[in-house]
Amino acid sequence: EAERIGWGASGRNGGHVGTGQRVDQARIEQWVGLDTAKALWELSLEAVDRVCGLIDQYDIDCELGVGNLHLAAKPSHAQDLQAEKAHLETVYGYQGLTYLSPEETAVLTSAKGFHGALLDTGCRHLHPLKYALGLARAAAQTGVKIYEGTRGRPLADGRSGTVKTDRGCVRAKQVVLGCNAYLGDIAPRLAGNIMPINNFVIATEPLPAELLSRINRDNVSMSDTLFVINYWKLSADGRLLFGGGENYSSRFPADIKSFVRPHMLKIYPELRDVKIDFGWGGAVGITLNRLPDFGRVGEHLWYAQGFSGHGVPTATMAGCLLAEAIDGNTSRFDLMTAVPTRRFPGGTLLRWPGLVAGMLFYSLVDKLGR
Repeated sequence: EAERIGWGASGRNGGHVGTGQRVDQARIEQWVGLDTAKALWELSLEAVDRVCGLIDQYDIDCELGVGNLHLAAKPSHAQDLQAEKAHLETVYGYQGLTYLSPEETAVLTSAKGFHGALLDTGCRHLHPLKYALGLARAAAQTGVKIYEGTRGRPLADGRSGTVKTDRGCVRAKQVVLGCNAYLGDIAPRLAGNIMPINNFVIATEPLPAELLSRINRDNVSMSDTLFVINYWKLSADGRLLFGGGENYSSRFPADIKSFVRPHMLKIYPELRDVKIDFGWGGAVGITLNRLPDFGRVGEHLWYAQGFSGHGVPTATMAGCLLAEAIDGNTSRFDLMTAVPTRRFPGGTLLRWPGLVAGMLFYSLVDKLGR
């Protein structure tokens, strides 16, 4: 670990533990066929169960909660959510969804500007840093040695199990790269498959119980349907944690609180006088099609990356699939490697201009009515 356990996205993310992928199942079916799409869906449900199972098995206190409310930002998005519910029930037999009209949505949240919502009780939410640290403690208890402050140097190839670091050299039969958005120059060819983009979160001061109940009656996680997504949840000490806004440069905004706050106020204008106590950001590793990128290089090197904002369940499941594969059963890992992913045009050198143009386009689409 180059920094500390949980220093990257594992500790800084929004804490959502969702079902499915970052792409709707109907589109996945078009890419990989119905049978593979169904297998991927089942893996996503297992991923949520695995997160919950690890929390229970190792007694990790990470503020686990139930449910996610996906809010339709446009009238057409409400129709899309209803179609998604029908498709998942009919084709996948999934029964965790409830569609809510605008009036029913208003009972659960005072969020403004939405046209309905889809409640998924199969989702969970948690405190991500507490979860990451809990996993690290569990690993250490089983004999795993964790070396923090140990940065890996660029790998020569995948034909050897040698990793050079600033503090020494490690030789192993198998090497797993779990660096995601922070892969950097360790493996440039693999880094070209993903794009690090910056995402930001703010935390309000603790809010009165009556206000908390108004903005999130049932203490579920929430997110909207925009391409540049907003997402939020409550903390155990009564704060609203709100993620919104992205940038595609190598720098963070000078004032993250001021950068994210307008996104929050557009949804909750009643919070205009509420103090923002904390603001932070971090890099999210995305792929071109928002599906995760799994694979193997040579005989010794494995990787899983590009979770595209869906990393808490998917990265947890990746650990399971990698362990199975290294132990000799590659069937489920191979399922993930069959998911179509493409390198960003121009690799690590030229991916930025195309990404920025694409993101700005979809940001404009978010602002247009439909």
